[in-house]
Amino acid sequence: MNKILLALSIPYILSATTMGELFDALKNHSQTKSDEMVIEKAKIARSQARAKLYPTINLFGTFDNYSTPTGMVPVPPDTLVGLVRDSSTQPFSYNIYKGGANFSMPIFVKSIYSTADKARILQKSAQSKKRINLLQNEAVIVGSNANLEYLQALKKSLDIKEQSLLETEKTLKIKVDNGRSPASALYKINDSLNQVSIAKNSIDLQKQKLISSIEAITGIRLDNPIQMQETSQLKSGELASLQPLQEKVKASRIGVRIEKEKLYPTVVAHGSYAFSSATAYNNAQDVNEKYGDVGVLVNIPLLSMGQYEEISKSKIELRADEISLEKLRDELSARENMLQTSLPLLDNSIKLSHKSVHNKEKLLEIAKVNYKSGRLSTEEYLRYEDDVVDAKAKLYQAKAEKWQTMMELAVIYANNIEEIVQ
Repeated sequence: MNKILLALSIPYILSATTMGELFDALKNHSQTKSDEMVIEKAKIARSQARAKLYPTINLFGTFDNYSTPTGMVPVPPDTLVGLVRDSSTQPFSYNIYKGGANFSMPIFVKSIYSTADKARILQKSAQSKKRINLLQNEAVIVGSNANLEYLQALKKSLDIKEQSLLETEKTLKIKVDNGRSPASALYKINDSLNQVSIAKNSIDLQKQKLISSIEAITGIRLDNPIQMQETSQLKSGELASLQPLQEKVKASRIGVRIEKEKLYPTVVAHGSYAFSSATAYNNAQDVNEKYGDVGVLVNIPLLSMGQYEEISKSKIELRADEISLEKLRDELSARENMLQTSLPLLDNSIKLSHKSVHNKEKLLEIAKVNYKSGRLSTEEYLRYEDDVVDAKAKLYQAKAEKWQTMMELAVIYANNIEEIVQ
């Protein structure tokens, strides 16, 4: 029963009627989840860096076999002289068992703190990258849907043209049968109808590609485009889409600092405690000894050619990231200027196209009357039919281009697309 209910619910789960539903589906899709995994990896890297500041404690147990009697623990000379003189049980044996614990803890290792800072910034970069990727995919959804609207509107205009041609064909067929018009005129109408069918088939092919692009990032397959409206103004400002790379450059700078700090002195505390058990070699008596130590190790690197090379390598990586940032900033600045200049031009194109469609439709009405009265040739009449479709195509295309332009700018400025489009 549950399987039947699930099967019946799938068509509803994988459908959408609003842009918000598409955006929600995107957030739960594998495209977005893969970015979340990058953030999780960055969190782990940060935790790993911090973990190095905590003590490391180990338990151990050993068994050692020696070819000559060996001391279980260090024995002071004056104590050892007394043991030899009295022939008492001595802490030397061929086989020694040990068990205990040891620890180490960094007191001052400068590079650990810097590594934690670098991991924190890389985590921030991953979060910014996730946001920009989400905006880019939302822009793809809006742009693809806008093109679907354009193709649907274009197909409707072709349907109108087809219906007009079919009506003309009926009238013309009567004239041809009565000998009032040449048969060639009918062939021309039929060819125009065939061209309409070819154009509609091409539109269907283009629609499937756009539908597939939306499905790839949302898991939802649209049957028809979703109506969109602009609910908020585009907010221009800084090139916020640069933030992921800017954070990466910051991390690379810290990376250079980390490699330099590895040449700094380090201070590490250490200690151990061991319980030894053995059979004394001199009288076969069981002997147990305890031994512990606590200390501080100061390590001062004097010469480390390999580390100098690591510093040089980190500087090259930093410079490469800085160049990538400069290159992307130049590209985005040029793209931003072009898109901002295009917006008012597209608005003007939409306004002019509306007028053109109105004028072409009026001219087509006049052409139909003239054609029926024989004052217009078939070629001239068909040209008016084509002009209407072309004018509408330019109008719908300009609207789609405006949506795409707005979405591209929204990504560049890192605007909230869900607030702009509903």
